[in-house]
Amino acid sequence: MLTGNARKQLMPRLLKKTPRPSVRVVTVRQCRSPRYLLCPRTPSICRRALITSIGVPTAQPDIPATPPDSSTTVHSDTSRHDHISSKLSGAAGVLVGHPFDTVKVRLQVQSVDKPLYRGTFHCFQSIIRQESVLGLYKGIGSPMMGLTFINAIVFGVQGNAMRRLGEDTPLNQFLAGAAAGSIQCVICCPMELAKTRMQMQGTGEKKSSSRKVYKNSLDCLARIYQREGLRGVNRGMVTTLIRETPGFGVYFLAYDLLTRSLGCEPDDPYMIPKLLFAGGMSGIASWLSTYPVDVIKSRLQADGVGGKYQYSSIMDCTRKSIQREGFRVFTRGLTSTLLRAFPVNAATFATVTLFLLYVRPDEGSKDCEAAHHATLQQQAQPSSL
Repeated sequence: MLTGNARKQLMPRLLKKTPRPSVRVVTVRQCRSPRYLLCPRTPSICRRALITSIGVPTAQPDIPATPPDSSTTVHSDTSRHDHISSKLSGAAGVLVGHPFDTVKVRLQVQSVDKPLYRGTFHCFQSIIRQESVLGLYKGIGSPMMGLTFINAIVFGVQGNAMRRLGEDTPLNQFLAGAAAGSIQCVICCPMELAKTRMQMQGTGEKKSSSRKVYKNSLDCLARIYQREGLRGVNRGMVTTLIRETPGFGVYFLAYDLLTRSLGCEPDDPYMIPKLLFAGGMSGIASWLSTYPVDVIKSRLQADGVGGKYQYSSIMDCTRKSIQREGFRVFTRGLTSTLLRAFPVNAATFATVTLFLLYVRPDEGSKDCEAAHHATLQQQAQPSSL
């Protein structure tokens, strides 16, 4: 037991060392920056919480609890918005870029001994003159049906992969994009096979005299399956996988780096032109990184159109192509590809970004409130010193 004098001497020391409760004042500012639409930290459109620490001794505030099922609702709404935006962007990209893709395929697979086209613009003119404007849209049914699902897979897998990786870094953007690109090959390969066969149908023939081997893309796949089985439907799968895996990694990496450097913010009056530029340039970077593989893929998938097969494997196709045309063969159709890449990918990324930007304001507010309450709960604890 302490005596009265001892208590009087000890109490001032205890009072002096007793910690005073402190709290950090958190200022939350809404941020709808397009660069963070696929941010792993928030499942919806980004609302960054800017935390400012102020040493203000104050009482611990009464903090309301966050509803337990809010994250589940946000994730379900996020998935729905991802699918809708990806389908819209897929349709926009196909309508803009399919004529360029038709020219690219014709230039990639034409015979070097008897070339029909001298270049990109001559190919455009020849197709319009001989097959009408509709000749540029041959095989559009296959990508129109497939790309909506492909974009849904790509943006869905990429978003989920980023959330799994947990940190928004350029390396994680590349890894998430590569994962998305590899998974979508299951749909991309048969779709591009049917598209290529339809685009090669009636090459150089007048519209009135051309004979149709395939009625449409589904009929094309059905006939290939009847003759060659499942292996024929998946012709070019390995080259598609080699092209798409690093290609989509570069795709999302370039978009992330460009939007960071350009400073795409919602209050910027030039936000939409910046988004279009970032999307278009990321598409060009993606194509340049894997274009030689695309040439080999197109040749393998177009092989056998006239009933005669020239290539037995990927290496055989590569070796024969280099022997007959040199390394310049890997640049065939590159001009039309780059002309196509910019508008298509600009339309795709701008459609996805703007759609997500304007359909998720409520979800973003919920995320900010949850982050605000969680930060307050963490910082409002009394100091242990």
